[in-house]
Formats: sequence, structure tokens, C-alpha cells
Amino acid sequence: MMNSRNLIAGVSTLAMTFAVTMGAVTGIRTASAATELTVYTAVEAEDLKRYGEAFTADNPDITIKWVRDSTGIVTAKLLAEKNNPQADVIWGLAATSLLLMKGEGMLEPYAPAGLDKLSPKFRDKSNPPTWTGMDAWIAAVCFNTVEAEKNGLPMPSSWKDLTKPVYKGHVVMPNPNSSGTGFLDVSSWLQMFGEDGGWEFMDGLHQNINWYTHSGSKPCKQAASGEIPIGVSFAFRGAKSKAKGAPLEIIIPSEGVGWDMEATAIVAGTSKMEAAKKLVDWSITEKANRLYNEGYAVVAIPGIAKPVEHFPAGIVDAMYDNDFLWAAQNRGRILAEWQKRYDSKSEAK
Repeated sequence: MMNSRNLIAGVSTLAMTFAVTMGAVTGIRTASAATELTVYTAVEAEDLKRYGEAFTADNPDITIKWVRDSTGIVTAKLLAEKNNPQADVIWGLAATSLLLMKGEGMLEPYAPAGLDKLSPKFRDKSNPPTWTGMDAWIAAVCFNTVEAEKNGLPMPSSWKDLTKPVYKGHVVMPNPNSSGTGFLDVSSWLQMFGEDGGWEFMDGLHQNINWYTHSGSKPCKQAASGEIPIGVSFAFRGAKSKAKGAPLEIIIPSEGVGWDMEATAIVAGTSKMEAAKKLVDWSITEKANRLYNEGYAVVAIPGIAKPVEHFPAGIVDAMYDNDFLWAAQNRGRILAEWQKRYDSKSEAK
């Protein structure tokens, strides 16, 4: 089992291996004279190809070397590199992670062209901002109706339902040290139920957890494949799996759901500032927002988003009023406590 220290130590090899692979897969390298940006991201791998190709079509003088992994791992890597930054741009990382980096002086303030078109929620409050939002990803429960029937499991309607003894061994959720989805779950529960009530809820949930994954999408993928009946994940992953024929119900718990934004920022100290600004400018365009909307029902520019197939009704109204700054400022303390209490059931990485 990997603890937090080992997780950070192992980050570089994991992420850089993926970066080389993604560079080959996306086919976004152009002429040798082009400026190459190293871009750290936690965007779902299947979306990087679309984003990279669309950006490079509009900016053929810039190529991208992706460094991709789960939110917690990318965040740990960036923090470990604070005094020797390797990234030029962060494109698609949790806003809570970027708020943490802002506090460490790791981000370059920049007001991209078109900033005034964004919803105020989708930008840093500083002027100029240090980060801008792309889209929101929202917690949900993926419930496999076939496996539930086999195991005699009723459909839950609330988070607290998941602590009932009937679900013992039938629930999977992400480890918040690795996964942004896991962290938004934990931080929202601590706000929703209060600190004491939040940990009490997670103690009860832990009794029913079979394992914790190191990916936010994996619990829903495992529920979709029938490996586990219930996966705590995020809504758009459930919608995508259901669109492919998985026997899933996407449940929005009655207490409300946590959420976070994928966001973009320039890493302070980059030697490729002009190219970095071009990418950030492009990342908030209408074209980019329409690409984000292919997987996310909530995007940064109001009026752009169209309904996403199988996305559950009423989910936007269920989004809990998360205090992102509180989550960022308390991240280390929250993760250390979670690790101490629950890490024994985490998958090996």
C-alpha cells in the first residue's frame, strides 16, 4: 500500500511516462521550429486528444507535451517541483489545487482575452486572476441495477443511506490523496455535515467500502462493468458509461453533491510566456467551452452548454455551495486525517 510520501516520490516517473505516450497518441507535434509547451493536466485521457488537436489547429506554431495523471498526483508533483518548475501551463486541474498553488506563489497572474465572458464563479477573484475555470465536475453515485438485484440491494437516495449494513462490501470510492473527485467528496461532506459529523459519516461509510481507487472515474467504470454494484464517482462519467449501454442509474444524493472546477493557469517562471498566454487565451474561448460541453453539463461561459445525454436532471440545483478556499487551505490537514483513518483499504498503485 502506498502512503502519501511514496505517492509523491513515484509521481514523476508515472506522469512523464504518460506524457510521452500522449504526445505520440495525439499527433500534435508540428514543425521543429514550433514552441513546445509542457502542460500538466488531470483531464480525462480520452478528452486530451480533442483538446490538443483543436488548440494546435488554431495555433500551429505551438506544440504540447502532456503530463497527465489523477488530480492528487499532478498536484503533488507540482508542489514537489515548486522550487524547480518543469511545467509551463496547467490546463485542467481542480480549482482547489490551483488555489493552494496560488497561496504558494506558484502561479503567474494573467487576464486572458475574453475574461469578461466567464461566469464570475469560473475565475480567480484576484485582479488579474491567477487561474480561470473550464467546466465543473459534479459528484454522483453510479448504481448498477443488474448487480444490485443479484445482491438484493435497494437503490440508495442519500449519502447516509450508503452507511447502512446492507451495502457492506458493495461500495467503492476514490482516495482523496490521489483523486480530485475523492477530495471534493470528502471536503464537501465535512462542510455539509460539519467536521465531527463528516468524519462520523465517513467512519460509517468506511465499514461498507470494499476498496478505494486512485482515480475519480474508476469507481463508476467498475460499477458499469459489474465489478462492484456501487461506485462513488462523478456524473459525466456515469452519463458516458450509460450512453454505452451500461445498466446504470446515476443517483444524486438528497443532501446535495460536491463539485469542483477544472481550471487553467500559467506556472510562474516559465520561459515560454507568450505561448503560455496563447494557450490560456484559447482555453476560455467559446470553441473550447463547446468542447468541454461534450462531457460536462456546466461550463465557464454562460449560455454555451447544451444538455448532456443521460446527465441526471436537477443536478445543477443539487450542487453544494462549496467553500473552495476553505478546502484549499485545509487540504493538507484533511488528507492526513483521511489517510490515518481509511488508507488501509486503498488499492495498490
